[in-house]
Amino acid sequence: MSILVTGGAGYIGAHVVRLLQQRGDKVIVADNLSTGRADRIGDAVLVNVDVASDKARTLLANVMVDEDVEAVIHFAARKQVGESVERPAWYYQQNVGGLANILMAMGETGVDKMIFSSSAAVYGMPPVEVVSEDIEKRPINPYGETKLIGEWMMADCERAWGLNWIGLRYFNVAGAGWPDLADPAVLNLVPMVLDRLARGDSPKIFGADYDTPDGTCIRDYIHVMDLAEAHIFAMDALDKGKPEHRSFNVGTGVGTSVREIIDGLRRVSGWDFPVEELERRAGDPPQLIGDTTNITVDLGWKANLGVEEILESAWEGWQQGPRRIDVP
Repeated sequence: MSILVTGGAGYIGAHVVRLLQQRGDKVIVADNLSTGRADRIGDAVLVNVDVASDKARTLLANVMVDEDVEAVIHFAARKQVGESVERPAWYYQQNVGGLANILMAMGETGVDKMIFSSSAAVYGMPPVEVVSEDIEKRPINPYGETKLIGEWMMADCERAWGLNWIGLRYFNVAGAGWPDLADPAVLNLVPMVLDRLARGDSPKIFGADYDTPDGTCIRDYIHVMDLAEAHIFAMDALDKGKPEHRSFNVGTGVGTSVREIIDGLRRVSGWDFPVEELERRAGDPPQLIGDTTNITVDLGWKANLGVEEILESAWEGWQQGPRRIDVP
C-alpha cells in the first residue's frame, strides 16, 4: 500500500513511518522539517512542504498521483496550547488551512482514506473524570478548536464525496519506541523536563493549585509506540470498510499527575533534581483521562505500556542523543 504521511519526520509520525515500512508499505513523507528530521524516515520519499502554504494543494495532489497514494495519515500541525492562545489566527491558518489543502488534494485525485491526528483537547474541561467520545465537546483553547473543526471538515467531506476517515483523539504522548526516535521537540512535558535539566535549569510545574490530589494537572499518558500501533489498526479498519465510529480516544484510561511524572523521572534518572512551581498556563484543564472502550471494541486496539515504560524509554532516548544529561 502507498501511504502519504504528513508530518512523518516528526515525533509520532516517524514512529508510524517505521512501523509502516516494517510491514512493507510504501511511505511518502510530506514535512517542512520545522520540528522533524529527515534522518528519521528511513528510505521514505521526502517532500519538503508546509502543508498550510499556498502551493501545498497542487504539490500534494501531484505527489498523490505520481506516487499512487491510496491513503493519508495526517500529523502536520501546530500543537502548543499556550502558543495557540497567544496566536489564534495563525493556529487556524496552520491547522485548519493545512487540513483543507490536503482534503482538496485528496478530493481532486480520488484518494479517499484519511487517518487524522486529533486531540483530547477537543473536550475542554469536561464535567466527568473519564471522558467518552460522545460527551459534549467544548474546547477551551484555539488548538483544541482547530482539531474539532478538523473532524467536522472530514465529516463534511464524507458526505460530499465519500471520504473514509478516522480521527484519533490523543491524550498525552511520551516515551520512545526506539532510542533514535525519541521526541526531538521540546513541546511536551517529559522532553520539557529533560531539556531544562540538560540546560542546567530547574524543571517547571505550571500550576500547583488545581483541584486534584497533589494540586497539579492530571493527564492520561500513552506510550508513543502504543499510539503508533493505533494508527496501523485504524488504517487497517478503513481497508475493511466504514467503521461504526469515526473518532476514537487513544489513551490508557489511567491518570497521572504532573508531579508524579516528575517524580518518575527522578527515579529513572537517579537524580532528585529540584523543581520550580509557577502560575497556571492559560487554557490548561485540570484533568483529562480517556475512556478507550470504543477503540478496543471497534478496532481491537488497547495500550500495552505504562508510565514506567514511557519514562524509562524517554530517558534512554534522551541519553543517547546529542544533549546527554550529566547526573550529579
